[in-house]
Amino acid sequence: MTTITHTDVSAASYDELVDRVLRGGFGPDPRTQRIAVAFTTRQAVRHDGRSGGYRNEVLSLRLDEAVGSCAVEPGGLPDSAVEDCVGADVAQLLAHELVPVRVAALDAYLMHVLPHSPTSGAHPCPLPAGSSLEKSRARAAAVVGLLDATPGRTVLVVGVVNSLLEALRARDLAYIPCDLKGGTTEWGEQVRTDALAELEHCDAVLASGMTLGNGSFEPLREHARRYGKPLVMFAQTGSAVLPRLIGAGVSAVCAEPYPFFWLDGGPGTIHRYGCSEYSGAAL
Repeated sequence: MTTITHTDVSAASYDELVDRVLRGGFGPDPRTQRIAVAFTTRQAVRHDGRSGGYRNEVLSLRLDEAVGSCAVEPGGLPDSAVEDCVGADVAQLLAHELVPVRVAALDAYLMHVLPHSPTSGAHPCPLPAGSSLEKSRARAAAVVGLLDATPGRTVLVVGVVNSLLEALRARDLAYIPCDLKGGTTEWGEQVRTDALAELEHCDAVLASGMTLGNGSFEPLREHARRYGKPLVMFAQTGSAVLPRLIGAGVSAVCAEPYPFFWLDGGPGTIHRYGCSEYSGAAL
């Protein structure tokens, strides 16, 4: 495994990050790094005590010891995508026609050369064993704890997770729930479908890494950078990508590499970037 320990591990935009990787700016030439395993993970869940459920589908690519991932809308990924990735080098996949493939390949490469560790800027945060709902709430506490927002402020939430909304309510933070799927929250609030149209109405943004795969991340990042608003990312998608954009509009990241909390009832670890310290008592 190649590990970079110097401090120059950030980029000004997603495109610049890809360009630096292709030029070997973070480690080995991506043309020499081949994906050995590609797979998808599909999940459906309805937590006890919750009125609704949801589905997840994630493309994951393995590069040596590292796994990079990108979530997609369920049913949105052709079967051929997995076959395209196996045996291909990272540089090839960074030019793939499908955005989720490009994101997962970038994530795998950066996870390989910059694994989540203190030398990469990560603060490990333990997740306790428990039910899927208990672990979801523990993760939500860790994510919302990264928000620099005082009670009464309004947070645009891009990618609705009811446990995150619950944690925001506990801090007396108002929120605008937004998700491409629409619908309603656990508390009957209408979920908006156009996040970019809601940016002028918020004081801070809390967004899923899925925005990398659907093309909405860069407008969110640029808005946060331009107007000085906190942008906190909770990232199963692109968990190794988004920390490299802290300081370029992204203020903090809660990174959760594969395997995700909903796959295992045992204890786990997520990684927080952009925080000075972490106290497990917040969980």
